[in-house]
Amino acid sequence: MAFDIDDLNFERLSPVGRLMKSLIVNPFANYAPSGFIKGLLRFGKSELAAANWKDPGGWRSMVISYNGRCRQIADKVLVNGGIMPMALRNRRRLAGRVLATLIDSCPRPSVHVLGLGAGPGRIIMDAMGASSKPSVATLVDISAEAFEFGQSAARDEGLDKRMNFIQADARDVGQMLENPPDLVKMIGICEYLSDEQLDGIFEAVSEVMPRGCAIVVNSLSDAHGTDRFFRKVFGLNMLYRDGSCLQQLMSARGFGDFVAIDEPLGVYQVIVGRKIRDN
Repeated sequence: MAFDIDDLNFERLSPVGRLMKSLIVNPFANYAPSGFIKGLLRFGKSELAAANWKDPGGWRSMVISYNGRCRQIADKVLVNGGIMPMALRNRRRLAGRVLATLIDSCPRPSVHVLGLGAGPGRIIMDAMGASSKPSVATLVDISAEAFEFGQSAARDEGLDKRMNFIQADARDVGQMLENPPDLVKMIGICEYLSDEQLDGIFEAVSEVMPRGCAIVVNSLSDAHGTDRFFRKVFGLNMLYRDGSCLQQLMSARGFGDFVAIDEPLGVYQVIVGRKIRDN
């Protein structure tokens, strides 16, 4: 299946910008004493840093990165100039378009979208708002705060009647659904789970998905160049898997017919698979 993304307003780095980050910005971020950088971020009242110190990689830091409109100078530098937040915004645009296309192409008259590790559900809201076909969503996450934020955002978008928020572990998906999903979204979750944990979720999802239905995940590359910074300063330990690794894990649970799409900074790849056989 083809996905039209040519009109998306992706964020990019110029060759000079990439060189500056590679030679100056990234080495400083990665190898300056972590205590010194943390002190600077505390002094600068960085909301992004505070969100990650409370919950590394959690929904609140994602919302801050997605928003891009920061009050503090430290966050203006981190969020607007950092490759990772830029790539996150690119991933949001790309995944939203992919999901909207899948909703519109689904043969069912009303599409049920399942979001696992969904946080506030911002990407699914983007997709539902951009698609022309009726759809409803079930969003699963372990954070009650994320859902409070998501429910408020859904009301603002006029989508609150079409979204059901469930606080639960994604691996228990088979026990919580009244209707099988037509489309499963797992953007932003795979990089925080081990192979064994992912396999458990893929198995549970495969058991409730009809054949032909789509699943959307993302891979993660260390091309952002600041993994050491994220680990030492933010306490953020991400697992890097390329698309072929994720496809192998999904293939073992009955998925195939994969399509992989890169975002321009090379940090994320959005991967679409189909349920092609039973477990």
